[in-house]
Amino acid sequence: MHSTALASTPKDGQKLNSSVNVSDFALSKEIVEAIRDDITAIESELFDISHRIHARPELRFTEHFASELLVEVLRREGFDVETGIAGLATAFVAAYGSATDGPTVAIFLEYDALEEIGHGCGHNVIAALGLGAALAVRRWLGRTDTGPGRLLVVGSPGEEGGGGKNHLIDGGIIDDIDFAMMMHPEGENLAAMATLGRVALEFDFEGKAAHAAVSPHLGLNALDATVLTLNAIGLLRQQLPTDARVHTIVTNGGQATNVIPEHSTIRAYIRAEDTEYLVDQLQPRIENCARGAALATGTTVTITTQSPTYAALAPNPVLADLIEDGFTMVGRRSEPTRTHAFPGSTDMGNVSQIVPSIHPCIELVPGLGMHTRAAAEVAVGPEGDAAIVDGAFILAGAAIRLFRSPDLAHAVTQSFTPGIRVGV
Repeated sequence: MHSTALASTPKDGQKLNSSVNVSDFALSKEIVEAIRDDITAIESELFDISHRIHARPELRFTEHFASELLVEVLRREGFDVETGIAGLATAFVAAYGSATDGPTVAIFLEYDALEEIGHGCGHNVIAALGLGAALAVRRWLGRTDTGPGRLLVVGSPGEEGGGGKNHLIDGGIIDDIDFAMMMHPEGENLAAMATLGRVALEFDFEGKAAHAAVSPHLGLNALDATVLTLNAIGLLRQQLPTDARVHTIVTNGGQATNVIPEHSTIRAYIRAEDTEYLVDQLQPRIENCARGAALATGTTVTITTQSPTYAALAPNPVLADLIEDGFTMVGRRSEPTRTHAFPGSTDMGNVSQIVPSIHPCIELVPGLGMHTRAAAEVAVGPEGDAAIVDGAFILAGAAIRLFRSPDLAHAVTQSFTPGIRVGV
């Protein structure tokens, strides 16, 4: 089973294979203007929230300041907020409306930072953008007498290496969601993209120390096991699919040149577009490279996962068309759909395997590389602020169209193919 839930692989320049004409479900001019007015009314506060989160970068699962800041605003705006969900102190769910009256649409917020370079992935923009979209939708819901459904705002910590959404999945938070969305800053506008799944492994080899010159024959060389593992992985690459990635570092190779290393450690990321292949086939083969090396050197190896597995991101084709419409409405040009998966990974992929989801990208600066100091600087500048306003409008418009149009919501559901469920 392919983990990507696309109906077919598009050619360059084509949209995802959606048979629905989303223009049939366009918003009225009055609703569009109301969304713009609502976002304009709060944009100064959104910028302030983005800048404050940026100024206090917090690593995975320690985002107390950012989480409390967002929760405070959501409670003020009439959301019913539950904090500390799924056993995560900085996770939250804010709800408005009733699921008995229509679908549940969830907007995900991320707000963790990177080691050393702070918000080089622009999660301060993600948080403010998603919050702006949620507040605009909430105000529209408040003006609607029909009670078309429930809006959730999901505070999702620890995306950078912690797999926070995997914890939310295990905690049952995703089970009652019909549609999920968020938007990520990037160096280009993309209505939809697929990503690779990712497994993070650590191999700890244990041998026996000995004097490297006087009595090397009495030692068991853990570093030799590391070298053999890396060579085995290198040879295995010839037999891997072209989308597969294996990248490693050695974090411990011994402490003294004249001592046979008794401990050595490898950290590895392995990635592939097909999550089932990644977990069921590629991961065991990589692990066996280490087991074979341990056997050959007389050492032992302990294999652990460093974080939850990230499933491949599978964008929903109908939601992609809604986002494409949104880019047009704010005057942004979206790049053509890719024929290949973006080689990075995100825990939003795990959500996209369970419910129809979209994770578009919004351009800060053309060609900008994320996870850089340059990206961190831009994320708090006027380009980041512009992305907040445009992104909030795009997500709010997509959510409101789902609430207003049962036929459109049904089309999204019909175009979704469930994938592999991966939790912690």
